[in-house]
Amino acid sequence: MKEKIQTGAGKAPAAIGPYSQAIRVGSLIYTSGQIPINPATGALVEGGIKEQTRQSLLNIKAILEEAGVTLDNVVKTTVFMADMNDFAEMNAVYAEFFSEPYPARSAVAVKSLPKGSLVEIEVVCSAM
Repeated sequence: MKEKIQTGAGKAPAAIGPYSQAIRVGSLIYTSGQIPINPATGALVEGGIKEQTRQSLLNIKAILEEAGVTLDNVVKTTVFMADMNDFAEMNAVYAEFFSEPYPARSAVAVKSLPKGSLVEIEVVCSAM
């Protein structure tokens, strides 16, 4: 059975379509992709890939905290980027949020992302 995970107002951007911020199925938690929306303003954060990566990961962190877990429980991430030339800067910020053993990760370039974002990140997390 699946359980919806939803943060309180101002903690992470609310879902704006027919999807959930995250779903728990058994001991696994799947987040929807998080773009760098400031949950307090509802606007895309200003700055480049570093600022946008940081906000996307802060949004994920808030969703996971709502589920009672932390970034240490993340087993897999997928990073979607508008420009693969931003990889090194994204990776530097990403490394601030995760520690050994690092989650498995895929990073791909895509044609475009919602709201003109430079990055979108989703995670799979073990609640065990």
